Amino acid sequence: MNVHHLELFYYVARHGGTMPAVRTIPYGIQQPAVSSQIAQLEEFLGVTLFHRRPFALTPAGEKLFEFIRPFFSNLEKVAGELQGGQARHIRIGASTIVLREHLPELFRDVRKKFPGLELSLREGYPAQFEEWLRQDEIDLAVTLIEKKTAPGIHSLALLELPLILLVEKSSGIGSAEELWRRDKIDEPLICLPAAENVPRTFQKQLRKRGVDWFPSIEASSADLIEAYMGNGLGIGVSVAIPKKPLPAGVGALPLNGFPPVVIGALWRGRKTPLLETFLNEAKLRAQRLA
Repeated sequence: MNVHHLELFYYVARHGGTMPAVRTIPYGIQQPAVSSQIAQLEEFLGVTLFHRRPFALTPAGEKLFEFIRPFFSNLEKVAGELQGGQARHIRIGASTIVLREHLPELFRDVRKKFPGLELSLREGYPAQFEEWLRQDEIDLAVTLIEKKTAPGIHSLALLELPLILLVEKSSGIGSAEELWRRDKIDEPLICLPAAENVPRTFQKQLRKRGVDWFPSIEASSADLIEAYMGNGLGIGVSVAIPKKPLPAGVGALPLNGFPPVVIGALWRGRKTPLLETFLNEAKLRAQRLA
């Protein structure tokens, strides 16, 4: 039996299909190659291992997956033990801003204590990170966090960020309170997807003030909010990020009385020495930013 074929099947079974598997296999391989090699495994065994649409393991596939899962899922742990108990690779999920503005310096500091450290970065938004942690696709997420996390997910608050409205300086709008006093707010509202913490907090506070103002554009990142708002397409809801300059012509209006959101770290399971070091360095960086 080809062990490489078993490894590919492990990723397909674990992540629920060939395309999700391709995104997480730790080396370059294309979807057609994965499908072809899985087909060779099925031909060798003389059984169908999973149904393609919708994805579901067959009884034979479940039996094989349960047999190989302990081996493949523990490879990184064993490698860390053989390297003296210190893992040398960490997978981090974060927003574009965090990955671009804050992770490089943090990585340099951690690498001083873990020479040869390897880093995998995955861009996303808050609603995705807990699922990626549960699926063991990342080791650590730096993101907006809720007061309560899912079972098995641990959190560490790092920094509180105030909510702001992004407006064109030429708009003549001097404060958020000017908008609340209107009978109707005509400007389109640009924000993150409705399930995210920032728009949920924002809408809750609007309801308390008796204000109706619903999103016209949903953007997947703060950068996109700034881009669309900067092109005259509306007013953006975002957070004030320390030391991050706003685009030319864009102003920030404080949202007085609105609670801040919390940037923090999420992880699953026990903390390894490497993860502990990342968390400590993240706390130090957050203190400097605050």
